[in-house]
Amino acid sequence: MTSKSKQLTAPQFDKIFPNEEACDNYLVANRWPKGVHCPRCGSEKVYPLATMKFKWECPDCREGGAYRFSHLVGTIFENTKIDLRDWFKVIHLMLTAKKGMSAMQIQRIMGFGSYKTAWYVCHRIRTALQDNEFRKLMGIVEVDETFIGGKRKNKHKNLRGKGKATPKTAIIGAVERKGSVVTRVLGSLSAVDMQRFVREAVSTKVSLLATDEQAAYKSLGEYPHETVMHSAQQYVVGAVHTQTIEGFWSLFKRSIVGSYHKVSEKYLPLYIAECQFKYNNRGNANIFGLAIAGC
Repeated sequence: MTSKSKQLTAPQFDKIFPNEEACDNYLVANRWPKGVHCPRCGSEKVYPLATMKFKWECPDCREGGAYRFSHLVGTIFENTKIDLRDWFKVIHLMLTAKKGMSAMQIQRIMGFGSYKTAWYVCHRIRTALQDNEFRKLMGIVEVDETFIGGKRKNKHKNLRGKGKATPKTAIIGAVERKGSVVTRVLGSLSAVDMQRFVREAVSTKVSLLATDEQAAYKSLGEYPHETVMHSAQQYVVGAVHTQTIEGFWSLFKRSIVGSYHKVSEKYLPLYIAECQFKYNNRGNANIFGLAIAGC
C-alpha cells in the first residue's frame, strides 16, 4: 500500500460528472457492480421500466402490489431535495480535505440555503462512511487511547461545572502498521471496555502488540505484548512504539482544532469515522467510488 494516492481534481470531477444523468449512471454502476437487484428481497430478476428512467420493478415482490424502486432507494440520497451532483460534490470535498471540512465551509462553497442543510448533508455522508465490518488486524499492531475535549478554563463560567477537571471523551484505537486503523468512542476509560475492544479488533495471531504502560493492557496475556514506558520518557524500543497510532490521533485532533473547532460527544463517532475512512483508503485510487458504493 502506498502512503497516498491521487484523488479526483476539481476539473476531473466536472468532466466525469457534468450533469445529473452522469451521477445517476455512476451510482448505479458502483452500487450494483454485478447488475441491479431488488433492495427489498435481493432478487436479480428485476427489469427496467421503459417509461421511467432509473426505475425498476421486481417480479418477486408482487405481494400487495408490484414493487417499484429507483437507484436512490435505501441510500443517503433518498427522499432529499438536493441534487445528486451536489451530494457527489460534497463527498468529493470531504474526501479531498485532509483535515476535514466544516459544514459552514460546505455551505459557503455549495451555496446551500442554510447551515442546517449543510450540517445534515455532512452527517449523512459520515454515517455512510462508518465501517461496521472489518477484518481483525494482523502483523504489528499498536493500541493507544486518547481524550477529546477542551480545557476547563476556556469554557463559559456557567458551563464549567464543579471541580478542577473537565470531563473529556475517551477514544481507543488500534492500527496495523502500514495498514488500517480501527477506533471506538468509549466515553470514559474502563479496563473491561479497553480489553474488549482489543480482543474484537486485533487477531491473537499478530506478531507484536505494542502499547504504552496503561495497566488495562497487562491482562491481554493471549497476545505477544510489549510496552514502552512513556512516563519514563521511553518512546521507542526496537520495533516497540505507538507512534503510528499517535500520528493518527494527531491528524484527527488537527481536524477538530483547524476545521470543526467544536465536536460534541454525541456526534464524535461520526467525525472519527470520516477520518478513519480516509486513513484506511489513503492508498486507494478509487476512494470516491468506494464512498459512493457505501452510501
